[in-house]
Amino acid sequence: MKSPSRRLALIVLCAMQLMIILDGTIVTVALPTIQDQLGFTQPGLAWVMNAYLIAFAGLLLLAGRLGDLLGVKRVFIAGVAVFTLASLLCGLAESSALLIAGRTLQGVGAALASAVILGMIVKLFPAPAEQAKAMAIYSFTAAGGGAIGLLAGGVITQTIGWHWAFLVNVPIGALALVLATRLFAADRGPGLGRGADILGAALVTAGLSLGIAAIVTTTILYGLAAAALLVAFVIRQARAAQPLVPLRVFGNRTLSGANLATILLFAAGFGFQFLTALYLQRVLGFDSLQTGLAFLPGPLVIGVISLFAAAPLTARFGVRTVLLTGLSAIAVALILLSRAPVDGDYLVEIMPVLALMGLGMGLAIPALIMRAMSGARPADAGLASGLTNTAQQVGAALGTAVIATMATLRTDTLIGQGVATVTAERDGYSLAFLIAAGFVVAAIAVAAFYDKATDPTPIREEAERERTNAPNPA
Repeated sequence: MKSPSRRLALIVLCAMQLMIILDGTIVTVALPTIQDQLGFTQPGLAWVMNAYLIAFAGLLLLAGRLGDLLGVKRVFIAGVAVFTLASLLCGLAESSALLIAGRTLQGVGAALASAVILGMIVKLFPAPAEQAKAMAIYSFTAAGGGAIGLLAGGVITQTIGWHWAFLVNVPIGALALVLATRLFAADRGPGLGRGADILGAALVTAGLSLGIAAIVTTTILYGLAAAALLVAFVIRQARAAQPLVPLRVFGNRTLSGANLATILLFAAGFGFQFLTALYLQRVLGFDSLQTGLAFLPGPLVIGVISLFAAAPLTARFGVRTVLLTGLSAIAVALILLSRAPVDGDYLVEIMPVLALMGLGMGLAIPALIMRAMSGARPADAGLASGLTNTAQQVGAALGTAVIATMATLRTDTLIGQGVATVTAERDGYSLAFLIAAGFVVAAIAVAAFYDKATDPTPIREEAERERTNAPNPA
């Protein structure tokens, strides 16, 4: 594929990933309006988010393996089609049941498309230097999408209505379908008969779905059932002739370490987003639109770092150094947020910290994704992509559930002791920000303990060869 076509293909992949991420957050600020218009109960309203998250996370591994077996182009196009049609269903929904059904289908489409995107980027940009640039662009999309979703959700809900948070995906998805059909080369895997572990797929999908459900609903029975199913899945993979997830991949220190660090980082990142939105609204008194605008420094810095600094810094210092630097910046930002006062000045005490958070995310996420994908064999690219995306979703659900629960417990305890509500809420968020910082410190320990990441020397040499157009040495 020629360079202009490859760049357009990367735009298509990143645009789809952006839609997927936006739909995980854009609905957040519209939930009160959706509840009023569709008559959701308070417990039922949570399923507008949970239905999407459970289907998405539960199917990622299966979707990644289907990409290896059937071809990534087929699976990606199927995912885009399902996601686009599901978005139309959500946008036209006039009942709570129809909206939840549409959100579930969106999760299915998101899993199919997202599970193979990283593997497709690796195949499009195999050289280390150009791959670092491509991953930086993808990571900007991934890291900035959540914050952009909060802003877009506020603007759309207050101007043209919550339905358009979903309907806006339809023309974008249709265009992505047309371009994907023309841009991506046809590829064929060995077929379902060469590795379709149906029982294993059912076990891991049910196990992950129940596990995410246990986290987001804090239901112990779901958690026990999920654990039993996942243990059965591991036993199945050890015995199956063609396992869905060969257990050998977990013996790869680079891949395993990167996915563990991903879980911890996304637990902190999504917890940060959730907590900061609550702090801005409940403590500082921001409305939904002001909250979305307040998040802008983060994605702006992420954009600058991801697009212009991450790849050169990785080429100069190596993946491991850039990763540890980014994680350290995130930990410092979370600790500073834990000290935010009740009457905090946004411009002085919040905005600089959000910019520091953006700096850390812009450095850490591209490095972490490169590290994870570098640990996979070409034949396992779809599987590795699915594992990485699964780690992100599991981390997001875990972090949000743990952090929200601890913040609520702390706040309720203080209110019971007679502390003013706004002060109690601030103190609850402060504790939760410290817990999020603890997740990041753990991620730093994991990144430092596991084997050293890609040596920067080959990347520098590759970049120099690209600059001079010199041929590769024999």
